[in-house]
Amino acid sequence: MAKKTTKYNVINEIYEGVLKTAQVTKKGDIRIKRTDIKNVLETVFTNAMKVAAKGNRVRFPVIGAIVRKDVLAKKGGVKTTNPFTGEPMVTKARPASKKPRWSFPKSLKETFANKKNW
Repeated sequence: MAKKTTKYNVINEIYEGVLKTAQVTKKGDIRIKRTDIKNVLETVFTNAMKVAAKGNRVRFPVIGAIVRKDVLAKKGGVKTTNPFTGEPMVTKARPASKKPRWSFPKSLKETFANKKNW
């Protein structure tokens, strides 16, 4: 049977990290240090980037998603014209690479497009 892959869940990772760092005082209050929260968030974001670098899509609630994009190689020596100056030029070769791609949710795009929010 094939091994089932689980999606990386940012909220669950933050939740588990906060639970591990939370301390209960004698009065029964829950106390979490700012540095602990900062470390949890940095760890979660670092792990999310590693998961995304492997090719999985990682969703961050409200702010978007990140995924790896494969950029194809490009041949060099092609003669083109510079669109700004109109001068002829020769393009350079570019090897294939893998780059991060960030996508924003529709709700965020609409918020920025609405002039009332400016």
